[in-house]
Amino acid sequence: MPERLKKRAMRVVGVRQVLRAVKEGSAESVFLAMDAEARLRYQVEQAAKETGVPLQFIATMEELAALCQVDVPSAAACLIRNP
Repeated sequence: MPERLKKRAMRVVGVRQVLRAVKEGSAESVFLAMDAEARLRYQVEQAAKETGVPLQFIATMEELAALCQVDVPSAAACLIRNP
């Protein structure tokens, strides 16, 4: 499933955008970098747990950025339902 992160129309990248998508109910699956700042990880994990969105962990922010094909290290990303 992480390979679907490469399609720009199917994902959002960044903690704010991920939290918004999760709260709106449009997130299908959330990806979280394990080396992200603790408070950011906590916010994303809590939001995913509260809404029942599956959460997958990626080792580093650089690895997540590479999966999403963005140039900036990313703490979180998610796949969107029905883009």
